[in-house]
Parts: sequence; structure tokens; C-alpha cells
Amino acid sequence: MISIKLNKTDSDLDSYLNKNTTDLLVFGVFLNEDAKLSGLESNDARKIKKAISADKFKGAKNERLFLYGENNAKRLVVFGLGDKSKASSEHMRSEGANIYNYANSRKISKISISLKSFKRDDGDTLQPLIEGIFLGSYSFNEHKNTKTKKIFTKNLDLIDEKIEDSLFKKAIESGVALSESVSLARDLGNEPANLCTPTYLAETAIKIAESKNMKSEIFDVKEFEEMNLGSFYGVARGAKEPAKLILVEYSGGKEGEAPIGLVGKGLTFDTGGISLKPPAKMDEMKFDMCGSATVLGVMKAVSILQPKINIVFAVGSTENMPGSDAQRPGDIVTAHNGKTIEVLNTDAEGRLVLADVLSYVNEKYNPQCMIDFATLTGAVIVALGHRATGLMSNNKDLVAEIQKSSEETGEKVWELPLWDEYSEDIKGTYADIKNIGSGGAGTITAGAFLKEFVGDTPWCHLDIAGTAWGVKPTGHNPKFGATGVAVRLIYDFLENKIK
Repeated sequence: MISIKLNKTDSDLDSYLNKNTTDLLVFGVFLNEDAKLSGLESNDARKIKKAISADKFKGAKNERLFLYGENNAKRLVVFGLGDKSKASSEHMRSEGANIYNYANSRKISKISISLKSFKRDDGDTLQPLIEGIFLGSYSFNEHKNTKTKKIFTKNLDLIDEKIEDSLFKKAIESGVALSESVSLARDLGNEPANLCTPTYLAETAIKIAESKNMKSEIFDVKEFEEMNLGSFYGVARGAKEPAKLILVEYSGGKEGEAPIGLVGKGLTFDTGGISLKPPAKMDEMKFDMCGSATVLGVMKAVSILQPKINIVFAVGSTENMPGSDAQRPGDIVTAHNGKTIEVLNTDAEGRLVLADVLSYVNEKYNPQCMIDFATLTGAVIVALGHRATGLMSNNKDLVAEIQKSSEETGEKVWELPLWDEYSEDIKGTYADIKNIGSGGAGTITAGAFLKEFVGDTPWCHLDIAGTAWGVKPTGHNPKFGATGVAVRLIYDFLENKIK
């Protein structure tokens, strides 16, 4: 993540400009509202008011008004913010990205933002603006000799004479930490599979777990049979790269309080196994570990912000390869909870890995709830496109909590049903269950499969296949590659749990 120097200025705009210079002074104007230029009595204020009137500037979303300044601000820009009643945190996040990219594309070094002019009626403005600025600046240039996105904007003054120091500090700390954590998740997703291996993910988790209140434990594929992880082992056995079960415990809450379990699918490359995928876009199967990237991203945020809650992070990581020892369609494996599974399609492997990890976490830690993250089915893209994450659960209260965080963070989720009838579709002929449905509702039958391994524990499955990559850029979402989906969503969920 880029380094930007953030400065809080406790002064009105005129006082600020009398003491400081800036390359770009930024205002926001909501639809059909006057520019909030109180405290700015200079020629610049009159210039803006005159230009707004002459240009018939209404403050519509995506409207821009650019002027050259006369005082200590070299340039002035007014951002139209649209209808104030519809101004959400996601709206502010996008505006933060727009501000940064506007300045950086013009090679502007220092920007100053009038926070007062961006304030919405309901909810925080500063933190989502900060998140948008940092996330909008994201680029993945690690393997290019010539960097495609150069960074020019490195200084940011936030002007507001009324904001309390404690609120400012919390908003900045949280905004920067979450941006750093989302950026980590994006980086992990964007790395190629020859570098981002199960061992690489394990090393990343170990490094994060050096933080306060954390400890890690890594299990190698050689230990899977002893641990009764037969379903996971079946997927891993065809790969040369050793599979890993990655566990990190975070003890920030009360001693003895049941943890929240966060489980990620970490298929660092998925060929489909013996049920081989077609060649077109197989390169994108490096993104099949984005569920683990989400878990590690949340882990990073927790390591920095240290919330008062207990969490267990778990990642099942392997490649799915058509090696000489790979499992075959028709094989039967025994999962950690004792259920037998007909493997009818080796390309439906993520659920086989998650089955054992969910069961293991449930048995070992007795969590108060579990949430898993997986690029599990292409069918979820048919259902929801790239706009929303598919959500399935066995608990209405847990669904409501996640939906609340979805509203607060702008990370959209949509609940799909898990009626008992769908469980009938995965009943096996030669084993208890099979790893694909009988036809149709592919996302839901995958969720029904996972439900077999969580017992009575409140559980939610998030199918992020449509939102982990390939998403249309929206200011703070990158033009290509991994999005770091659900990191902000789940951290907000954790914070609400504490409240």
C-alpha cells in the first residue's frame, strides 16, 4: 500500500490558507445545495460561488468544477456529490478514490480536503473517505520493471475545526488499517500460483500471527490422514506442492469466551484435477484462493486494531492437480466428521476442502458461529453477476448481522435459500453424500453440502466467486484483478459483535 502523510488541521479554511499552501483544495457540494464555504472569505470563495452560478453547477454526482486559485491554493476543485439523502458510506468511499485519482493523474503532490463540505446527514464521512483514498491508489506492479501507476500524491491535509481528536484518530487508524488489510488480500490474490503456494500462505499467516494476542499452528499434508481429514487429503494428493491446514488463534476477548470461526478456501491453483477445466481463462484459477485471502486480510486488520473478541482463523490450502496420485471421479472419501462422500467431479473440490476444515474447527474450538469464504461456484455468477456475494446460512440472526454490515460497508450480499429439499439433491448412491447436485441450483447445492459439516453451530457461507475478481471498477475497486472482497464486511461484523 502507498504511503500518504495525513495531517489534521484544527482551523477554518481561511486560517488554514493563511498559514499553509496546497496544490489542490477540494470541496464537496451535494445536489442543489449551496457550497459550504463558510470560513472562507477570500477571493477563492467568491470565485467558486461565481463559477457555480455561471456554470449552472448543481452538485450532481460526478459533476466537477475546476478553477485556478488566487491565494495559497494553486488549484480548486468542487466535486458534485449527488443527493445527500442517498449519500452512503460506499458513496464517500468512492469519492475518496475519485479525489485521489483526480489529483494523482494530474501529478499533484499535496491535496487539502474540506471535510465539512463532504459531511452527510447520517453516518461517518472521514473513515470511508480515507479508505477510498488508499484503496483507490492501489496497483499491483510487483513483477513489472516499469511501474504502470506512478504515485505523485503523497500529502493530504484534512481540514475541520470541529472534529474531536479521538474520533479523528479512530477514523484514521481504522481506515488505514482496513485499507492495508484489503490491499494484502488483493496482493495475495494477484500473485501467480508459482509464487503464492500453500507454503506462501502459511508463511504469511505465521508472520501476521507474530502480533499481540495471536498464535499460529500449521499442519502439513503428511498429517492429514492422522487427523481424519480424508476429504481434504483427497484433493491434495495429486499436487506436488504440499497442502497446508493453517490455524491462527486470536485471544482479544474474555478468557473462555467462545471464538468466532473464520474459514477460507485456499486453492492456490485449480486445474479441475482429473475433471480437467477447459484451457480458456484457466490462468484465472490462481484466484481460487481468494477465500483464504479474505481470511488473512481480516487477520491482518485484527492484528493491527486488536478488537476485544476471540477469533479462530482457518485456511485449507492446496492445489488441485491431475497428478498420477490424484483422486478419480467415483472415488469415495471419508470426511473429518465421519460422513462418506462420492467424488463425482474432481472440479468440485473447494467444498471437499472446506468440509474438513469446517468440521475440524467446529470440533476443536466449539465456536459461537462460523463464516466461510470461498470462490466456490460459477453458478453464483449466473445468479448474481459480479455485483453481490451469495450468502447461505442455517441461522437467521447471523444472516441479519451480516446483512447489517453489508449495508454499513457497501459490500453487497444476497441470501439464497437452503431449504431441506436441496439436501436431497446431494444424497449419494454409494456413499452418504455426493460432491455435486443432481442438476440446477449449483450454488445452493454447494451450500447444502457444506451445511453437512457444521452441526448445529450458527454458520454462514459466502460464495465470493463473482466478487473476488472480475468486478467492474468503481473508484476504489481496481481495474483488474483481486478485489479483497469481504475484509471490510467481516471486520465491521466483528466490531458489531463487540458492541
